[in-house]
Amino acid sequence: MNLIIDVGNSYVKLAVFKGIDIKYKTTVELNRILKELKAIKKEFKLIEHAIISSVGKLEKRDLSAISKYFDIIILDANIKVPFKNLYKTPKTLGVDRIALVCASMINYSNNNVLIIDAGTCITYDFINNKNEYLGGAISPGIRVRYKSLNNLTANLPLLETEMPKNIVGESTEESIHSGVIHGVLNEIDGVIESYKMNYLDLTVILTGGDGKFLSKQLKSSIFANPNFLLEGLNFILQYNSN
Repeated sequence: MNLIIDVGNSYVKLAVFKGIDIKYKTTVELNRILKELKAIKKEFKLIEHAIISSVGKLEKRDLSAISKYFDIIILDANIKVPFKNLYKTPKTLGVDRIALVCASMINYSNNNVLIIDAGTCITYDFINNKNEYLGGAISPGIRVRYKSLNNLTANLPLLETEMPKNIVGESTEESIHSGVIHGVLNEIDGVIESYKMNYLDLTVILTGGDGKFLSKQLKSSIFANPNFLLEGLNFILQYNSN
């Protein structure tokens, strides 16, 4: 069994895999990680290996304690991966993007795959049918757009994410919702169509915190998978443990 530890700014996603199947998944606050890991270790005694993503956000004492519980691999730019990385600045490629590309290898190896991760940022990552990673794009996510309108203007309010009822906003709040949400949807659909012009047999994966919200609204045919990043981290752990 494998343990996945994905460290965010305030929260940590934890998952236990048996082979490629998720047996347990939870999200905890960063300051509760050790307590939760003790409980996981007690419940899942067959865990052999663990992988930590975004280790820089962990305190050294936490990392030291985790190392005592499990045989860990730390995900960084030097990790062994099953694809050819043609990114011009591989050292600056986010580890989450590396994991997403690895996840595409599970079911879509030797395919043209565009992975869209809709979270704080919207990232686009493309791997071709030769298993070559070419790069992608990064743009502001939904919440970043709402916050930017509030922070960088004098009078626009900060709103919660909401699907607009109409393309035409009839009030300031409706106009913000229309601008943010339709802007994101049109961006994603437009990016997909641009890729399809060059790669007719394109497979598109949508994941991330806003993936479920967006998936029902997009015009393009996609596969929505909220666990794609966790699956990619598990794949990397297996690939580097064998």
